[in-house]
Amino acid sequence: MEITCRQLTQEEFQDALAIRIKVFVDEQNVPIELEQDEYDQKATHFGAFVNGKLVGTGRLVITEEGGKIGRMAVLKEYRGSGAGLKLLNFIVDYCQQLGLKQAYLSSQTHAIGFYEKAGFKAEGGIYDDAGIPHRTMRIIF
Repeated sequence: MEITCRQLTQEEFQDALAIRIKVFVDEQNVPIELEQDEYDQKATHFGAFVNGKLVGTGRLVITEEGGKIGRMAVLKEYRGSGAGLKLLNFIVDYCQQLGLKQAYLSSQTHAIGFYEKAGFKAEGGIYDDAGIPHRTMRIIF
């Protein structure tokens, strides 16, 4: 299985959005109006491809604090394949290439171990986001 990651084109955004809807709206019952937001227009979107098929996505929004990674989603049948971690590391590398000092994200509590594999550290308490418990995670470069 060949896993590649890259920045998505504008035309590929709809395919990435379809993955997000499948994962967040269909599987996790996040309301559709919360899944898409104003940051989609200014974010840089990334994809993980297995044998040329888009199977995962994530986005990066540059803030005063650094790179905010979000909307990480991998199709159920590809979870555990390494595609998500490869994508996350690709986005982190992109942040470093931009000269950012840190990246941060809002992790669902069940996914904290996944983000720790890439060097992120949990901080602060647990909070609710769209009915799902989350925790802030950060990596300093």
